[in-house]
Amino acid sequence: MEEEVSEKIQEVNSEEKPKRNFARQGKLNRAAGARFELKVRELMKKTNWVLDRWTNNIDLQKQELAPAKKKFNPFKKMLVASTGFPDFVGFKYNSDGNYEVIGIEVKMNGFLSYEEKLKCIFYLDKKIFSRIFIARAKREGRKIEVELEDFKEKYGKKYIEN
Repeated sequence: MEEEVSEKIQEVNSEEKPKRNFARQGKLNRAAGARFELKVRELMKKTNWVLDRWTNNIDLQKQELAPAKKKFNPFKKMLVASTGFPDFVGFKYNSDGNYEVIGIEVKMNGFLSYEEKLKCIFYLDKKIFSRIFIARAKREGRKIEVELEDFKEKYGKKYIEN
C-alpha cells in the first residue's frame, strides 16, 4: 500500500508542468500600463487639466531634485527618457487667477512603494506640487475606470504632519 502511494507521488512529481512565459507576461503588463496611462490623460484632458511628462526625479540621499536617468532597452535598441517620478505634471488655471500644479503617478494597483511615498512627501514639503494624485485602475465588469486618490488623504495621517 505504501509503495503504491509513493509510486503515485513520484509519477505526479515527474510530470512536466507548464512553464510560465515571463517575457510574454511582461510585454502584456507594459502594454496594459501604457493603455491605462492614455486613459488617465484623456480623463484629465476632459477636466481641463494640461498634462505633460515629468522628467525629473528626486535623489533621496542628497534631498534634491535631479533629472531622471534615461534607460536603454537593448532588445528594442531604443532609449527611454520618461522615467521620472511622478509620471505626469498637470497645470490648470483657477478662478482666482492662479495656476494649480499637481503631480500624477499612474499605478494599476494604486499602491506606492516606501521610496515613492518619501518622494511624494519631499514634493509636498518643498511645495513643488500643490497636490499629488495616484491614478489607479478600478474594474467594473470588463471595463476599467480611472480612480484618482489624493496622496494626503490616502497616506497623510501617517506621513504628513500638516
